[in-house]
Amino acid sequence: MNPKQYFILFHKKSFVHILYLLIGLFGFCQLSIGSEPSLRPGIGATIYDGGVTFRVWAPNANSVSVTGSFNGWNPQSNYLAPEGDGWWSGDATEARVNDQYKYVIDGWLWKVDPRAKDVVSSVGNGIIVDSRFDWIPFTAPTWNNMVIYEMHIGTFNDSPGGRPGNWQSAIAKLDHLQAMGINAIEVLPVAEFPSDFSWGYNPVNLYAPESAYGSPEDMREFINECHKRDIAVLLDVVYNHVGPTDLDNSLWRFDGSGAENMGGIYFYENQNRYTPWGDTRLNYFTGEVRSFIRDNIMHWLNEYNVDGFRWDGTAYIRTISNSGDNIPEGWSLMQWINNEIDIANSNKISIAEDMQNNEWLTKTTGGGGAGFDSQWDAGFHHKVVDAIQTANDSDRNMWEVKNAITNYYNGTATQRVIYTESHDEVGILSGNARVPEEIWVGNASSWFSKKRSTLGAGIAFTSPGIPMLFMGQEFLEDGAWHDNDPLDWSKATTYIGIKSLYTDLISLRKNIAKTSRGLSGNNVNVFHVNDTDKVIAWHRWDKGGFGDDVVIVANFSAQGYSSYNIGMPRGGKWHVRFNSDWQGYDPSFNNWISHDTIAYGGSMHGLNYNASIGLGPYTMVILSQGNSPDINNDKEINIDDFALLASQWQTDSGYADWNESCDLNDSGKVDMIDFSILLSYWLEGAKTN
Repeated sequence: MNPKQYFILFHKKSFVHILYLLIGLFGFCQLSIGSEPSLRPGIGATIYDGGVTFRVWAPNANSVSVTGSFNGWNPQSNYLAPEGDGWWSGDATEARVNDQYKYVIDGWLWKVDPRAKDVVSSVGNGIIVDSRFDWIPFTAPTWNNMVIYEMHIGTFNDSPGGRPGNWQSAIAKLDHLQAMGINAIEVLPVAEFPSDFSWGYNPVNLYAPESAYGSPEDMREFINECHKRDIAVLLDVVYNHVGPTDLDNSLWRFDGSGAENMGGIYFYENQNRYTPWGDTRLNYFTGEVRSFIRDNIMHWLNEYNVDGFRWDGTAYIRTISNSGDNIPEGWSLMQWINNEIDIANSNKISIAEDMQNNEWLTKTTGGGGAGFDSQWDAGFHHKVVDAIQTANDSDRNMWEVKNAITNYYNGTATQRVIYTESHDEVGILSGNARVPEEIWVGNASSWFSKKRSTLGAGIAFTSPGIPMLFMGQEFLEDGAWHDNDPLDWSKATTYIGIKSLYTDLISLRKNIAKTSRGLSGNNVNVFHVNDTDKVIAWHRWDKGGFGDDVVIVANFSAQGYSSYNIGMPRGGKWHVRFNSDWQGYDPSFNNWISHDTIAYGGSMHGLNYNASIGLGPYTMVILSQGNSPDINNDKEINIDDFALLASQWQTDSGYADWNESCDLNDSGKVDMIDFSILLSYWLEGAKTN
């Protein structure tokens, strides 16, 4: 049968999924059964006691030499010897760290080392680097407790115009993130790109950090400073194209070979070369190019101590045009590298930006999946942002909000990253602006913009998934983001209350007070959808019980309620942990009071109990049961908490010196149940530490 007949027999999507499964089961590589290409140690410039070894792949070259500041730029001083299979290598005893160098192919073609670890610029020389660094010990947060902050080094600063920000100026702002509770940053691509200003999605030297941002040492210092503040660093990487043109692109016709208008050994020279960004898709079929990409991931892991990756545009690695023209070797490449990441350190997260709602990206490689740990959920963004940007309350679709909240990949909450703002969605190239600006163009500081943008963020922090903010979102940045437009840090003071709102959401999401574990659990039940009045409510939990069950109620209308009755999963007292209408967040907010409430028996909305709460306009209220086991609020569960509880032992609410915070289960007295709750949290902390 020909391919067209197969598509008649099989539904297109099912056929693709079967293909993925076969790739996973049989380990396809380069469209044939076999192992991945062998990895040669010491590719590029490798320092040793007494000199530097140079190794490079140039299969169509007749001769290769290395020249640089160490030999007076004489292309005839240091010839490399052929090793076979297109590889060339040689030692230069006079070469040292910080010397500049290039390869000279066939005596006339001067090229930057494809694996140069530092470059003068995108059109400059390679620089020999000593990658040794004194790293501090660090353990990244578990994925279910991760809160990501997407940032761009060039604009994460307050220096308008002239020059982009750099690693040092970014370090100066890290305390801001630490104070908010951010525990992971996702850095937009930093591999060397043409010019000093760029989003980073046009890399030309994949192993070298962007020279405008500083040196490799500066980047390592930045990562170390993040780790000192308990912030993991995820790196955005681009493998779906390079360039996107032959300009400033040393990989293009690297060894002089290449058909007309085609790129030579590193690029496809058939229909697979086409991408939306130019005809520069890397050749995933060729073993040496596959190793080039795999080794690049290991380079960032091993030499920069990064904690994970966000892969740009994986749909354009696995397909030609994101339309079903599959590239099987692209799929197997992702499988191979994700397996390699897991072997190196299974705690390092690998995130796909595929944007096609395709759960095969996050299936295991053994099951035919691509092996990613998580992926961006574009559907969440579009549904939630549509609901908060729609002008008329009557036009909001609460069922779509429900679908956004409940979307899972393979039944696992952490397999998706959810957000209302990202560099793509609010960047100037998208034609969109920041969410507050889109809510009311020209009036991003309006009451409506504040209320509805923070309501959308609240959905992200309380839904199953890994929540993500885009830099400046926490202080109401407006307009459209661009690579030459630094953040307006004065707004961090102007809108300090909005920043506090985000800080409180982050604290609840991370269960800092031990009263909201359910927000990091895997379970959700959207039990109430009122599409008439635009109110929605859902239950989040991990194992359930005091400090675990969380109920969230969100009002998407301008109508407030002094008493809104909802179903509840458990009876007893429920504490309001968060009310986005509090005037402490912004003086213009209504300060609609939402008191602690009691859930009584009586079924409602499919649950066995019900309670009434106050609910302001465009407001989210978060409730849970029990008191924090951190009784003295010192952010630790320790002997001091046991001492406080013991001081109230067998005391009940009738005593004048009653300390309600010691009554962990709100039973009205301090007893053995409270002690057992405190003990379980203490043991859990000891086990974690």
